[in-house]
Amino acid sequence: MNDETNYLSKEKFDEFTKELEHLKTVRRREIAEQLEYARSLGDLSENAEYEEARNLQAATEDRIRNIEESLARARIIEHPKGNIVSLGNFVTIQKQGEKEEHTYEIVGSAEANMQEHKISHLSPLGSSLMGKKKSEVFSFETPKGAQKYKIVNIK
Repeated sequence: MNDETNYLSKEKFDEFTKELEHLKTVRRREIAEQLEYARSLGDLSENAEYEEARNLQAATEDRIRNIEESLARARIIEHPKGNIVSLGNFVTIQKQGEKEEHTYEIVGSAEANMQEHKISHLSPLGSSLMGKKKSEVFSFETPKGAQKYKIVNIK
């Protein structure tokens, strides 16, 4: 088991809790019914339905274990108020020499999703932002080399 803290928003924590409850109650019961039906078909050594149900059961139990471990290490991110970038903040940045601004939410690794503009505090950009203040200029390494940005706003 990994001992690292797993930073989650309250919404993601609740989503994991709800999924875990569903898997442990509804999904386990559905799989048990599938296994029972597959057993009733006879010879288990050549029973595709039984094999499929066993694989589904293994995948479900693995997911339950992963969620339980994640929740056990979870620390809920508070949405901080202040002028220093930390987990839970929405940060607007602007690349030097450009007018376009980009806003990102700083989240834990489990929630990072660029399509939703959520970046991990451990990513190159996220770790470069941590602890910085509004109007501060910072740089971070990208495949194209070092990039300089300015922090426009912190919420």
